[in-house]
Amino acid sequence: MLLGHILWFGFVLRVRQRYAHAMKTRTLIAVGLVAASLSIGIAAQANEEKEQEIKAADVPAAVQKAAENEAKGAKILRWEKEGNNYEAVVAKKNGKQVGIKMNADGKVLSKHNESAEHQEKKY
Repeated sequence: MLLGHILWFGFVLRVRQRYAHAMKTRTLIAVGLVAASLSIGIAAQANEEKEQEIKAADVPAAVQKAAENEAKGAKILRWEKEGNNYEAVVAKKNGKQVGIKMNADGKVLSKHNESAEHQEKKY
């Protein structure tokens, strides 16, 4: 009877050790994924906060020309610089503001609703 208990106890210890390693690995992976997702969110937010308003005179001619072509006659309200890229904020006829992001050569990278972006930042 004692021998049976000793064997059973040894078996239980081996099973716990085998699964304890797998549990540690899963826990480490989960913690790593959470940390990575938080880091990406913080980096994206920090990147967005680097935008600064600039004068039209400080914007390269190629960027100004590309923005005027994209604006299609609408008024460019302001210019922003975000890292190496430029953004023209354009007032559309419907009252909305559209941000047109371009690189230094005037290539359009993206367009987005600028009105919604600035409403989010107020909170």
